[in-house]
Amino acid sequence: MITVLNGLPTGVVGFQANGKLTAEDYTGVLEPALAAAGADGGKIRVLLDFGGEFEGMEAGAAWQDLQMGVREWSAWERIALVTDHAWMRDGLSMFAWAVPGEVRAFPGAERDAAIDWLAAD
Repeated sequence: MITVLNGLPTGVVGFQANGKLTAEDYTGVLEPALAAAGADGGKIRVLLDFGGEFEGMEAGAAWQDLQMGVREWSAWERIALVTDHAWMRDGLSMFAWAVPGEVRAFPGAERDAAIDWLAAD
């Protein structure tokens, strides 16, 4: 399940992932929030918080993830992944070259630093 995070700085949209992500999480929550964030044609800065309860993605969610990234390729400016799952941080490091914009991984204890990095000019 994905929920939209409130109270973030202007220009930053954030999401908290828990449990297993579904295609509906992407089409019903992620896509509308990202569309609203980039509605003015500006760049998108995203906080992805994958807390301790994240259990993976269904196949449909993985497909939606791929489609969404490709469709809005030029809009992605910064992505901060916050997680204590080493395999996610390592995976991001390995494939950062394939992700649009700047990406950084932060441990859960550094969530505030991730938000500061996203909001910085």
